[in-house]
Amino acid sequence: MQYKSIKGYNGVAQLGILLVFVGAGLILATIIQAIIAFQMVPASTSFVNLNLALQTAFKNPDNIGYIRLMQIMGTFSILFVPVIFYTIICNGKNMFWLGFNKYFSIKQIALGFAIIFTANMLAGPMQDLSEKVLSYYPSINTVAKNLENAYNDQVNMLSHLQGAADFFLALVIMAFLPALFEEMFFRGALQQLLSKWWKQPLAAIIVTSVIFSMIHMSIYLFLSRLVLGFALGWMYHATKNIWVNTIAHFLNNAMAVIQMYIMSGTKNKIDVSKLDPKIPWWLGVFSLLFLVYLFTALRKQSEHNKVRMEQKEQELLEEYQQ
Repeated sequence: MQYKSIKGYNGVAQLGILLVFVGAGLILATIIQAIIAFQMVPASTSFVNLNLALQTAFKNPDNIGYIRLMQIMGTFSILFVPVIFYTIICNGKNMFWLGFNKYFSIKQIALGFAIIFTANMLAGPMQDLSEKVLSYYPSINTVAKNLENAYNDQVNMLSHLQGAADFFLALVIMAFLPALFEEMFFRGALQQLLSKWWKQPLAAIIVTSVIFSMIHMSIYLFLSRLVLGFALGWMYHATKNIWVNTIAHFLNNAMAVIQMYIMSGTKNKIDVSKLDPKIPWWLGVFSLLFLVYLFTALRKQSEHNKVRMEQKEQELLEEYQQ
């Protein structure tokens, strides 16, 4: 039987609707970010000098508030807005269909944090492997270095955290909101759509993880983020709850923000690739085995809640059919 959404859209139509809104979100993000960017340059700046003025403005610590606003509005427009319109059109206003529900436990959250922490240990050796392989391909390696340098510059600008207020604001803007928006888009919408449409959860997790890693625009860290994306994807498959994923993802982001806050007190430039400790390959293998154990524990812990979610889903379907 062909899969259809609550409102009768098949898989192709749902994916098309999601992509249309992503395109609209890109346009919206471009407009909003342009408006914010123009606030950082003098009104008298000529069109010829605009590019140079913007480059200078982005390096000015006084504009950190504008830059953070640009970042969060971009994520909001490209990920959050499309998902909300997509789910309303395809499934109605109930956010249950994106994985927002009350059926989760503290034990699931604890296991989710353990999974993301262990996945980071597995991701470490992947970065080393990527750098070694790319060293044999100078042209690609140059592109990889340029992308990494650009990302490092952005992080260094955003990491000017002056005091506790700045730190807590960074936790919201750089850790919580990106985690929420990304989980809604990649796991709540895209992965769930592909899984129900293809009836192949593993394939849906892999495809979603690849796209999740690609949007972070890092060649050196592509495999590392692929591992994290897969861990988050399998976590969602086990729990069907967006809050477990969001909290685990937030805690992962928060650890990076805490490191940046500590390092912001020094004069050393932050290198994102050096934030995580070097993990030997044998510890990466051990972490893979431990991940299997953690996923098994999470699946067992989630069985009762999944039964309750299936009952709730059936109730909502019956209500809609009436």
